[in-house]
Amino acid sequence: MIRFGLDRLLAEPELRRPLAGRRVALLAHPASVTRDLVHAADALAALPEVRLTALFGPQHGARGDKQDNMVESPDEFDARLGIPVFSLYGAVRRPTPAMMDTFDVLLVDLQDLGCRVYTYLTTLRYVLEAAAAHGKSVWVLDRPNPLGRGVEGGLLQPGWESFVGAGSLPMRHGLTLGEAGRWFIATLGLDLDYRVVSLEGWDPDAAPSYGWPLGERTWINPSPNAPTPWMARCYPGTVLIEGTTLSEGRGTTRPLEGFGAPWIDPWRLLAEMETLAPQWLAGCRLRPFFFEPTFHKYAGERCGGIMIHVEDPAHYDPRRFRPWRLVALTLKALRRLHPDRPLWHADPYEYEYERLAIDLIDGGPRLRQWIEDEAAAPADLDAMIEPEERAWAEIRAPFLL
Repeated sequence: MIRFGLDRLLAEPELRRPLAGRRVALLAHPASVTRDLVHAADALAALPEVRLTALFGPQHGARGDKQDNMVESPDEFDARLGIPVFSLYGAVRRPTPAMMDTFDVLLVDLQDLGCRVYTYLTTLRYVLEAAAAHGKSVWVLDRPNPLGRGVEGGLLQPGWESFVGAGSLPMRHGLTLGEAGRWFIATLGLDLDYRVVSLEGWDPDAAPSYGWPLGERTWINPSPNAPTPWMARCYPGTVLIEGTTLSEGRGTTRPLEGFGAPWIDPWRLLAEMETLAPQWLAGCRLRPFFFEPTFHKYAGERCGGIMIHVEDPAHYDPRRFRPWRLVALTLKALRRLHPDRPLWHADPYEYEYERLAIDLIDGGPRLRQWIEDEAAAPADLDAMIEPEERAWAEIRAPFLL
């Protein structure tokens, strides 16, 4: 049976003994729950030796109520627990000195998605940097990477760091959040008391879970548009759609598993993708579908598109499913089919107002340039990216727990 870091901390008094007499803060969101679905804040506050003095919330808020990107959460006060709740996605994204003064040890209990763009990874970096500067301790209560150990995508390029690009990782990095903290500390040269309450019994290569313990643990949205483990499997590819004029399915019941636009013929698109790179369509099932978003892009308009299915063990193969390449191929096919259609949206994205969102998301302009280059083939993208994927697998090895 798998045990998450939070459950181990609650069950093993010797693990939490160093917390006695110290002020403890918690960085959490709605998925920060025990096996019995008790929120970490309530479970920790019930322990007589733990003095909980503050809560911190990442993007979407400590309560997970904020729907979209660049929708901020305010600081507030939790009257039930009698402690302040500080937003790290509001007036600030890095903790202030006043916030840091409220605790001695910060417990980080965030369910991550295993994708560089998911901003909890960046928030972890920011709190580690602040803790090093202020002499505070950080403990990560580890949780599974629902994508397992798979690696895909090029490394973020120098100068392309942003709130959706915390460091030179690939899109699908294969680290737990606790392991990512170890990598940040080594890469940034940080000096702080850092501990990981690690997972027990997690086998990221075991079927049918391949990362998330299906049948053992309840999936709770770590953000509003992450409703299923299937979304997590697709996300390293479908997040690219956020930088385009296509709908990524926000405003539907299956966001970031399917995508489309009013001008797309799904059958024609799939045929073009099959012609270009059939090997990039493996490990899943693709279904032509139509949808009408209730909000966000194309609200109230009928869109044609593709749904990616990875929920059926008979169809899903994590060794062959490569969502980043799949969506890259989709955009390449659309550019060939509709050369005059605007494909890249130029709206602000995660507090970046000058650079294109697609470049921020992918960590540089290389993918967009490959898509726009009529002469560039799928083999050219593989030739550029595969050496970086192999290099990352070696770079991360010392940090795996």
